[in-house]
Amino acid sequence: MFWQLLAIAAVFWAVYFRWQRRRIRKVCEEISAGALQELPVIGHAHLLGGNHEDVMQLFQKAGRIATSQGGLSTFWLVHKLYLVVTDPVSAEVIMKSCVEKDNFTMKFIRTVIGNGSIFAPVSIWRPRRKILAPTFSMKNLNQFVEVFDKQSHIMAKQLKETAYENVSVWKYITTYTFDSICETVMGVQLGSQFDTDQPFLKSFEKLADMVSKRIATPWLHPDFIYKSIPTYKEFVKHRKVLYGFINDLIQKKRTELALNGEDANDRRSFLQMLIMESGGEKGYTDLELCEETMVLIMAGTDTSAVGTAFTTVLLSRFQEIQAKVHQELQEVFGDSDRPLTVQDLPNLKYLEAVLKESLRMYPPVPVIVREVNHDVVLPNGTTLVEGVSVFLNIWGIHRNNHYWGDDVDVFRPERFLEGPLKHPVQFTPFSHAPRNCLGYNYAMMSMKTALANLLRKYKVLPYKGLDQSEYDTPLRVKFDIMMKPVEDYVVRLEPRECSL
Repeated sequence: MFWQLLAIAAVFWAVYFRWQRRRIRKVCEEISAGALQELPVIGHAHLLGGNHEDVMQLFQKAGRIATSQGGLSTFWLVHKLYLVVTDPVSAEVIMKSCVEKDNFTMKFIRTVIGNGSIFAPVSIWRPRRKILAPTFSMKNLNQFVEVFDKQSHIMAKQLKETAYENVSVWKYITTYTFDSICETVMGVQLGSQFDTDQPFLKSFEKLADMVSKRIATPWLHPDFIYKSIPTYKEFVKHRKVLYGFINDLIQKKRTELALNGEDANDRRSFLQMLIMESGGEKGYTDLELCEETMVLIMAGTDTSAVGTAFTTVLLSRFQEIQAKVHQELQEVFGDSDRPLTVQDLPNLKYLEAVLKESLRMYPPVPVIVREVNHDVVLPNGTTLVEGVSVFLNIWGIHRNNHYWGDDVDVFRPERFLEGPLKHPVQFTPFSHAPRNCLGYNYAMMSMKTALANLLRKYKVLPYKGLDQSEYDTPLRVKFDIMMKPVEDYVVRLEPRECSL
């Protein structure tokens, strides 16, 4: 009897599998892969065989193909079908309907941050987001501008030693964002801008690098292989440093709140807000607090740093745009060295347009992947079915000439001052709809403050050796956890006569 039932179940499974594969094939028949070469069995997987720059060029090419076909194309990775989307209307439908993230890359990131809400499965993300959302109110964020101003002044002073010489600003900007995020999230001043050997920072950077390399190295994907190599012991060591440090802070903050309660006059860190918003001692467990803190640090450090660094490089090459930014800063600050305040940020309208244009052209996260778990009908009539995954090609959406015009490859900040966009998803560097990034306003405030204080003190110039004919040439970029330039954010800084 058992074997009969097993045989019947196997037949039903085989029938369902063939039916489901037929439905997936129908999607592929309706939406072409375009000019991408497909091979038997492996599909387009052979195109991923290059370095990180090659991978990014593949995503760019897939985006151009999709845009030429109305914003949609397909991509086979062995047995898995991916839909490539550069049409904002279709992207909005998918972002609202498909909230489960791709498990392939998420599972590696979760080895560091666990089930922190940004990277968590929907069942964990949904209840945690309800607790997280109130902590990102503008009232709470406004109190952090003082931190951004202080830390960016330190960054500007640290850069003084590099004046007139070629310098990669990445180290300086990323330690600025790291110190800012640690002070606003955990309430601690680590001083990594003065000491880049700070253990927490070193372990954080090492773990991010290890995860990135593992994602890019297929033979390291199986856990049984990764856990058998020496790198895994180093991975565990650095993870213990991070979790140990954060857990100590959690215990101290819980004790402090239990003894003294909250002081309405004190600046509250995100950690403190999460403890209280989740219900105090009856709310988040220590592990949940640790995971959410790790997510805030990881997402908040790199996203803001990448956006600020790309903008700095672009301004070095477009002097007329930088001059307009500096004129605006003069109108707001004059020659004063006073601190930047939260009241100043809304007055920096052109700087914000510059930053948005930089994020349009070089989004820190160029691709978002979503899983389809139920039928979703696209605006063109195609029905996506379970088993299909979606590449939301942010790079391609941001360069879709049907929405941005024929000058999509031109750095032109004025496009963000010419009235409302044609569609809310045509500019989506921080995603959209239910799983958008809660930290969007935090990141914009941090980046605007850093750029304002940097440009008050320095004129940013192209690096020595860069020919003027290359100023308009698109930056070479490579695919990573966050998209990075191949040439590592190299510029020159010239102190201004009236500097801070």
